[in-house]
Amino acid sequence: MKPLTIVKIGGNVIDNSENLHYFLEDFSALAGDKILVHGGGKVATDLGISMGVEAKMVDGRRITDIHTLRIVTMAYAGLINKNIVAQLQARSCNAIGLTGADGNTIKAVKRPVKTIDYGFVGDLDENSIGVGTINKLLEADLVPVFCAITHDGDTQLLNTNADTVASAIAVAMSAVYDTTLMYCFEKRGVLRDVEDDNSIVSEIRMDEFESLQAEGVVSGGMIPKLHNAFEAIKSGVKEVYIGHADELLKASENKGTRLIK
Repeated sequence: MKPLTIVKIGGNVIDNSENLHYFLEDFSALAGDKILVHGGGKVATDLGISMGVEAKMVDGRRITDIHTLRIVTMAYAGLINKNIVAQLQARSCNAIGLTGADGNTIKAVKRPVKTIDYGFVGDLDENSIGVGTINKLLEADLVPVFCAITHDGDTQLLNTNADTVASAIAVAMSAVYDTTLMYCFEKRGVLRDVEDDNSIVSEIRMDEFESLQAEGVVSGGMIPKLHNAFEAIKSGVKEVYIGHADELLKASENKGTRLIK
C-alpha cells in the first residue's frame, strides 16, 4: 500500500503566526500523500469575547452551545482553515480546506447528555469517515486540510475534538494506505519531566503505556492523547509520532516520541 501521513497541529502553533509559517513550510515539503488536521487555538475564544460570548470549559473541554457553535464554525472552518490553505497554496501545495460536511467526509453523532451537557459536540465511530471521497481527493493530488467541524447528516454542524478527528481519519484510511499519524504541538514529545524539554521518551510500546501512567510520566492531557494513539495503532495505523511542530521533518531522525505496537 502507498504511504499516507496524517498530521495534526495544535492550537499553540496556530496562535503564533511565525510558528505557523515555519510549520507550513515543513508540511509543504513533506513527501508523499498527506492530510492536515488543525485545531482552533485561542482564535475562537478571542472571537467569542469580541462578540460578547465567553468560552465555557469543563475539565479542559469546551461546552458548545448554539452561540459557541456559530463562533467556532466561523473561526475553525473559515478564518483559520482558509488562512492555512492560502499559505499552503503559496508554497505550491495544492490544498483543499474541508469541514466534515464537505463531501460527507466526517459524519458525527451528537454527544449524549450524561453528567454534563457538552452541547453541539460530535462523537465519531468506525463508520464516520468517508474514505472513498478522501481517497478521490488524494488521487487528484489534492492535500485535504480538515478543521474540527463535523456534521450529523441531518443539517446539524457539530464541534469535534481535533485529535479525535485525526485519529479517526488515520484509522479509516489505513484500510487503503500505509498510514502514519503525527501529533505536532509545543513540546518535543512525551517528557519524563515536563520542566525538562530534553527528557524525551523516544519510544513507547503498548505494554509500556500503563506503567508510564503509574509512574506519573504520562499524565494530564497526554493520557487521552496517548490512549487515542494506541487505539489507532490497534486499529491498523502503522505508527504514531508525537513531537514539536518545528521537528516535523526530523521524525525519521528519532526526534520526538514514536508509539509502536
